[in-house]
Amino acid sequence: MVAAAPLAAQQEPRVVRGLSFKGNHALDNLTLETAIATPKSGYFARQWWLRWLGLGEKRYFDEVEFRRDVVRLVLLYRQSGYMDVVVDTVVRRAARDVWVTFRIAEGEPVRVTRIDIRGLDPVTYDPRKLRRELPLQVGDPFDRYLFQASADTIASRLRNRGFPYAQVLRNFDSDAAAHTAQIAFDVDPGPHVRIGDVQVQGLDRIDTATVLRVLSIRPGDPYRQDQIYQSQRDLYGLGVFRSASVTLVDSAPRGPSDSLVRLLVRVVEGPRHGIRFGAGYGTVDCFRFQTGWVGRNFLGGARALDVSGRVSKIGVGYPLDAGFEQNVCESLRPDPTSDTLNYSAGVTLTQPAFLSPRHAASVGLFAERRSEFQAYTRQAIGANLALTLNARRNVPVTLGYGISLGRTSADPASFCSLFRVCADSDRAILEARRRFAAVTATAVRDRINSILDPTEGSLATLSLAHTSRLVGSDTLYEFNRGELEISKYYPLGRRGTFAWRVRGGTILPQRITLSGQGVRLVPPDQRFYAGGPNSVRGYGRNELGPRVYVQELVRIDSTGDSVYNPVRPVPTGGNTVFVMNAELRFATPLLPQRMRVGVFVDAGQVWERGQEAVTLKSLRVTPGVGLRFTTPLGPVRLDAAYNGSVPQPGPLLFQNDITGQISVIQPSYRVPRPGTFWRRIVFQFAVGQAF
Repeated sequence: MVAAAPLAAQQEPRVVRGLSFKGNHALDNLTLETAIATPKSGYFARQWWLRWLGLGEKRYFDEVEFRRDVVRLVLLYRQSGYMDVVVDTVVRRAARDVWVTFRIAEGEPVRVTRIDIRGLDPVTYDPRKLRRELPLQVGDPFDRYLFQASADTIASRLRNRGFPYAQVLRNFDSDAAAHTAQIAFDVDPGPHVRIGDVQVQGLDRIDTATVLRVLSIRPGDPYRQDQIYQSQRDLYGLGVFRSASVTLVDSAPRGPSDSLVRLLVRVVEGPRHGIRFGAGYGTVDCFRFQTGWVGRNFLGGARALDVSGRVSKIGVGYPLDAGFEQNVCESLRPDPTSDTLNYSAGVTLTQPAFLSPRHAASVGLFAERRSEFQAYTRQAIGANLALTLNARRNVPVTLGYGISLGRTSADPASFCSLFRVCADSDRAILEARRRFAAVTATAVRDRINSILDPTEGSLATLSLAHTSRLVGSDTLYEFNRGELEISKYYPLGRRGTFAWRVRGGTILPQRITLSGQGVRLVPPDQRFYAGGPNSVRGYGRNELGPRVYVQELVRIDSTGDSVYNPVRPVPTGGNTVFVMNAELRFATPLLPQRMRVGVFVDAGQVWERGQEAVTLKSLRVTPGVGLRFTTPLGPVRLDAAYNGSVPQPGPLLFQNDITGQISVIQPSYRVPRPGTFWRRIVFQFAVGQAF
């Protein structure tokens, strides 16, 4: 009975308060942690100064699994080419806690000195070129996983050259004493085949011709595995099938003359109609709601008819104004463009596989009222046509034509400052309903690994637009517009990323005569703006670039004194923009899978070419830091950026709200820079990464 108490205490499970690896260089800590059974407790449970909170998941120590972990690590290292690895352990035990350290002496790896590829016809595939494409190269540690991946790479390359039954055998000769390995791949390509008959199963409402038109491969074409997969993705992407598969029916042909194989397409049709709803909150939208209906296989041919609607500014805009600009949507209080609901309604008919499986076409009608924060409001109805060429290739190009009838209104001070149109009668000419037509071209090269939170790859977008009388636009709307944006992402470890982005654009307007003087008119809704959570984060939305300051006379009170509003800035946008961003994102020790830190530097400027010089000296640079929280909707972001620049000067205008008259008080009005450090910090809140 006396010995029972110590035995019970000894068997009481201990909490793993620390788990670390020392001496590992070839494999990182995360890889080693996933290979062992000894768990690591949560951050709050590991830190001595946070344990008293009682937070964090506690994970317990298992003596048997711990001993097996040593074997697991040795096997992992040997599979990675480190045959001389030695794993030792240091365990510090307390009454209820344990700290575990794995000390690893990796040793010299076995390195690949030669790679042979045998049985491959040089006409079919150059062995030297194929060797350069393998994951395992001469000089690398002899990693068994990469050895298998290299064999799979050879088989995949052959299957994309018309050899679907290719087999690759692996051989190696290893010298443990010399730490060298010679590897060889024996290739049996099998017969070269072409596609013969194509069979389709599972169709009910959709005709066979539609399915065959979508396929990327035709009878008589050489077999290509990537085209088989592409056809399967395209069928599923039509939205009319619950599932789709494209497979070979026949086994390997028995002789070289039997080179045709049958292709089987199995599909399961989905519902003909779909309804969607969505609601949310945005810092410049307040509350918003959207809905839509889609009719699949509309009029046959896998066409899709999409009817959509969206309403925003709910709670701050007429007729659904609930006074939210005083509390939950306080950022919209100074924005005159948010006094009325924004809406959009549209009908779009999409034809996939238009003229070719690689192309798609669409036609749509729309009506909208949209506004840009403190800049402009656009109301229009119109139609658009679009043709996407090479929709499934690396660089799809979309050619479009849009025409609309509408009006764009902005702050009177904006028209007066930009175009010297200060009288109400002249301003009414600019704000009258007019035709706007444009021919556009957009090319996108998308190589990123995630839409919501990219960590590797690149994204490049080029957009061009031409509007003039030749394409049906009003005489006031004649200009050419171009914009290029490039983003690049580099992974750092398992959870780190370095990213940069460059955005540039310019507008070349035609000179027209307005109010007896020559001006280069670009409507407010086509101009460039910068500043905000996805631009230069040291500035509020649209606050970077040209601006005009307005002093308003609101009324005359009962004593005869004039009542003025405080001087307010109005963004006017520009015809040239340049923005650069660089950001380092890395996981935090606290909740590393859910929270990350971002350290960034943003630089940019918007210019009104013709009124000011475009120089690098005028660029504004704002460094900052922020937190990113992982959610199902993407990263939720809170950034704080430091803006040490003096606010950009601009003309000071006097606006008499009683008479409607506008006049220039001062050609260059300067606002003093905030005096304290904390007043120069700009906070930004958004969902999704900045770029």
